Amino acid sequence: MDSTPSTSTISKSVVLALRVLTFVFLLIALILIAINKGTEDTTNGPLEAKFNDFHAYRYMLSTIVIGFAYNILQMALSIFIVVSGKRVISGDGGYFFDFFGDKIISYLLISGSAAGYGVSDDLHSFFKAQELPFNSFFAKANASATLLLFAFLFTAIASVFTSLALPKKT
Repeated sequence: MDSTPSTSTISKSVVLALRVLTFVFLLIALILIAINKGTEDTTNGPLEAKFNDFHAYRYMLSTIVIGFAYNILQMALSIFIVVSGKRVISGDGGYFFDFFGDKIISYLLISGSAAGYGVSDDLHSFFKAQELPFNSFFAKANASATLLLFAFLFTAIASVFTSLALPKKT
């Protein structure tokens, strides 16, 4: 009797591992962007910048929160599938939910990451020209955007596995 797990069991475990990695990266990105603020001394007193002062950072935070909520749902479903061997949503609907959900969320995550990188680069150049570098502020925002990019990559890889699980129609 062969005791090696089937490829189906391996792919379910891989998807669960990808979801856990996505969860970790989204959680750290959320913490970094939510607590991010910077202060620079000027002749008129200290100037403070917070993430919610900029629309692109608020968008990035929104994409993190939406991705986080979706990922928690998918982690719970993946754990149930790995443990019980059964799907919560029976029929083709569950497979399509996984596939399209992963696609939509991955696109949302990459757009949030791109928005964060774009505004950081533009604002850092602008503030540097004004001799207000805010280096720590932009470093934390870029770190959050980088973690969001990694979360996108893991979600995109998970979408490849969920596409392989789609029912084959003749």
